[in-house]
Amino acid sequence: MSPSSSRRLDGKALIVSGASSGIGAAAARLFSAAGAKIVAVGRDSARLAALLEDLRASGGEAVTVSGDVAGADTARRAVDAAVSTFGGLDGAFNNAGITGDMAAVEDLPPEQWDRVIATNLTGAFHAAQAQIPALTARGGGALVFTSTFVGHTVGFPGMAAYAASKAGLLGLTQVIAAEGGPRRIRANVLMPGGTDTPMGQAVAHTPEIRQHVEGLHALKRIAAPEEIARAALFLLSDDASFVTGTALMADGGVSICRS
Repeated sequence: MSPSSSRRLDGKALIVSGASSGIGAAAARLFSAAGAKIVAVGRDSARLAALLEDLRASGGEAVTVSGDVAGADTARRAVDAAVSTFGGLDGAFNNAGITGDMAAVEDLPPEQWDRVIATNLTGAFHAAQAQIPALTARGGGALVFTSTFVGHTVGFPGMAAYAASKAGLLGLTQVIAAEGGPRRIRANVLMPGGTDTPMGQAVAHTPEIRQHVEGLHALKRIAAPEEIARAALFLLSDDASFVTGTALMADGGVSICRS
């Protein structure tokens, strides 16, 4: 456990989506170590079961919900699990996402566009729509959505659907922050750079491509999932009590690097 994360989420009931692997799995472990009660959401039931075993073995409280975030039912079941198991909901790390198939705009099949938008953007809408009433009933809380620098500071060829869906999260989050502020609900977007996850590895699928991606960052490396999880922990914690409606760049300097 990171010394800086010790008990900073003590007693908070949090949903973490995309928890089957990558940033989501790292976040579930980190948040649990920081005292949170976890509702882990993902599509891979076997990996969720392994995560649940790990969290409980470490003394954490957790439940899992298997499902696709593109459907509103998964979001509702996650909130229901938090309320029925932990008595309420204090926040969520809405992290699940996909890159989709890479293709130029004129070659991208519409069904591929629809799939990425449904998962990354509409899925976030479903999550927020289910979570906001539960946070209101709790007297407030915090939402964090995982976006990316792609579509915000950089346009990578072949990633139109991914970029558009992730850029859309900024607008959605700003509106949630404006609407939720009077109810003590904070909402922020987390903007990771290249991260060593299964999704990232699928894009940087050769040593040469990985080296190129690392070189795009000012730090000349990509992030470990735990590094992005620590940024999400900050946004969900009371340390960020006056932070809302903003985009936190945890991108290793990829957005500003030209060397």
